[in-house]
Amino acid sequence: MLAALLILAGAADLPKDGPLPIARPEQKSEEGSGKGSAEAERKAEDDTEKAKERPREDDTEEAACLAALKTVGAGFKAAPAVNDGKTCGIDRPVLLETLPGGIKVEPAATIRCETALQLARWMEGSVKPSLEAAMPGETVTMLSQASAYVCRNRNNAEDGKISEHAFGNAVDIAGFKLKSGKTVTIRPADKEPTLEGAFQRTITEAACLYFTTVLDPGSDAAHQNHLHLDVKDRRGGYRYCW
Repeated sequence: MLAALLILAGAADLPKDGPLPIARPEQKSEEGSGKGSAEAERKAEDDTEKAKERPREDDTEEAACLAALKTVGAGFKAAPAVNDGKTCGIDRPVLLETLPGGIKVEPAATIRCETALQLARWMEGSVKPSLEAAMPGETVTMLSQASAYVCRNRNNAEDGKISEHAFGNAVDIAGFKLKSGKTVTIRPADKEPTLEGAFQRTITEAACLYFTTVLDPGSDAAHQNHLHLDVKDRRGGYRYCW
């Protein structure tokens, strides 16, 4: 019931050509063992990864993104360009302060416009209707983000591939504060027999309608207390949802 609700609610926000392909369990044989693997984020691309370089915003596309972000009701400011070396950085970052409906982003997130826009669409198309189904009368007043832009490797490793956080493509969600004062925290909830557990599972599944990478507490030890969401560009529209 929840899944049906979020799919219907989120469909209007999808690109006109529909959602992109989502990775299924049978497609993961080349990526390793999947859940429980400490390499989950490293294995998210393999032969689907495009050449690694900092995303460069097209003037027309960036203007359209900023207009869409304003239209959807997000509160944001243009932020100074970030340059932490040859690879890390964001040419045209935004400082995302609120999501539609005045939902506070705490702390405010420095990210690319595309990341901010998909976060706002996920909130409107999935989080809000799913919360209403799970906890009637409740509303989200604050989204707690655990990490936005930061120049680092994946899973904070000393070497290896660079994280999508280093391009402003990613945001980590730690939980939500509700109107009643209740806090919903992201945690391992794959088999939790509660409405709150169902809410988390529903918004996690729906996140792959908006983001190209979704890693939850079942992915590996590095993601036990948050959802990693990013807009990494991959060949063929491949999406990694695990």
